[in-house]
Amino acid sequence: MTRACAVIPTRLASTRFPRKCLADETGLPMVVHVCRQADAATAIERVVVAADDREIIDAVRKHGFEAVLTRPDHPNGSSRVAEVAESLDHDIVVNVQGDEPELDPSDIDASIDALLRQPDSPVATLATPFGPEEDRTDPNLVKIYHRAGIAEDFSRIMRADGNAMRHVGLYAYRREFLPRYVGLPETPREIEERLEQLRILDHGHSIAVAEVAVGRHGIDTPEQYREFVARWRTREDG
Repeated sequence: MTRACAVIPTRLASTRFPRKCLADETGLPMVVHVCRQADAATAIERVVVAADDREIIDAVRKHGFEAVLTRPDHPNGSSRVAEVAESLDHDIVVNVQGDEPELDPSDIDASIDALLRQPDSPVATLATPFGPEEDRTDPNLVKIYHRAGIAEDFSRIMRADGNAMRHVGLYAYRREFLPRYVGLPETPREIEERLEQLRILDHGHSIAVAEVAVGRHGIDTPEQYREFVARWRTREDG
């Protein structure tokens, strides 16, 4: 039986929203909300927070979740996940962003299912339709082009044909691929577009894709966090 673990890379520093992972206006640190969502995924049997600071470790453990202190020199979240994955015996490791407290647990299940359906792909990710309020030309909304369940390209630029979906930055990895991935050199396209996933495609690996109905956005600013708190309170009240 395939075994899957969710790893949530988390750091204390954040340019636009310092210490956002520990923001707790709901009574729970934001990273703990993420833990609960990941834990609710049917295919996940273990949730681990990969943190760069002891304060995060203590906050996560206080609420009953597992946390591991990682090296402080990781260049990105994938590298932090890879460090934790070295000590795991799970077949699949899902990189869950630590700033997505409204992540749908079924999205995690969808990424794992996509990976299992594409045995030649070492990675799976998600795509969702653009919402009516979303500007498709916004470079902050990453576009994914895919066919028959396999990613063809990622870009911040909308092609002339407009045949793209919005990329949802959740990744399910075959555990043995993670150390290979973080060891691959950067590629010119990755550097130009500032999209780490292009490294996978540019080095000849395929990425499986699952389509989901609504891809949640992460929280980058205090304003977005306050909007999340308001939605959370509405749900709790009713």
